Amino acid sequence: MDLLALADFNLVARHGGFGRASRAADRPKATLSRRVAELESSLNLRLFERGGHLLKLTQEGRALYERTEALLTELAETATSISSGGDTPRGHLRISAPLLFSQTAMGELAARFALMYPEVSLEVSTDDRMVDMVEEGYDLVIRVNPDPHESLIGRIFLHDRLVVVASPGLRMPQGDSIASAVMRSKRPANTAWDLITPTGLVRIHANPVLSLSSLIMIRSAVRTGIGAAQLPLSLVMSDLQAGTLVQWGEVQAPGIELWALYPSRRLLSARVSAFLEFLKASFPSGAPEELAAYIKG
Repeated sequence: MDLLALADFNLVARHGGFGRASRAADRPKATLSRRVAELESSLNLRLFERGGHLLKLTQEGRALYERTEALLTELAETATSISSGGDTPRGHLRISAPLLFSQTAMGELAARFALMYPEVSLEVSTDDRMVDMVEEGYDLVIRVNPDPHESLIGRIFLHDRLVVVASPGLRMPQGDSIASAVMRSKRPANTAWDLITPTGLVRIHANPVLSLSSLIMIRSAVRTGIGAAQLPLSLVMSDLQAGTLVQWGEVQAPGIELWALYPSRRLLSARVSAFLEFLKASFPSGAPEELAAYIKG
């Protein structure tokens, strides 16, 4: 297979058209079109659906792009590394991180990483959905308890757990009493929390009185005494230590795991490897206390 033609095909696929690829790479549009046509002919496959101004990858074209884009990137990075005489992290590093982690820790982490690696251009986007790393051009994705994905591998770098907290003036209900609750989404009135307490397992019936989309907002609301809430321990640790909130118990549920995910490939770029090692050094034991240290306010 002609690697140069394959590189031109990836360029066109990445930019979504011959014109955009031509402008981005400052290459003649006719040359790119000819090289892609030669690749299609050599493979005896149609890689793009062409019609009017629309250029869309065929099923075979998408499969070829997804399987070769990372490999070509690795080849280019290897050549750059060798020519520069080392494995110094450099280039553009694009990361997607969840909302709460971004709001509480990612700003400081990103700044520290940028100071350590000035030749890396770091871009962090906030999103709670599972992004398509190849399609959307991410090098690394941070997610909470992600579903298994055959095309991604990853590392756990942080552990957390859910606790139910309330203001000191709000008493924990006993027996069949119902607790006022602040929740992330509207739930039926018969919501129940199973809590692990020093005296054993306790079930609390919760009545949602307020629904908020952000855990930061929920914490602020709970401080007023309007109700109790389930929140990550790291987010409320300073409140518990200061006595502005009290813990009713730990939620009986699987723990919270923060993963750093990246494409399943044998070789990682120097900048991705550097960021993975940076996360490991920033959270050496992966305990909630280490994340709590970044949380202000």
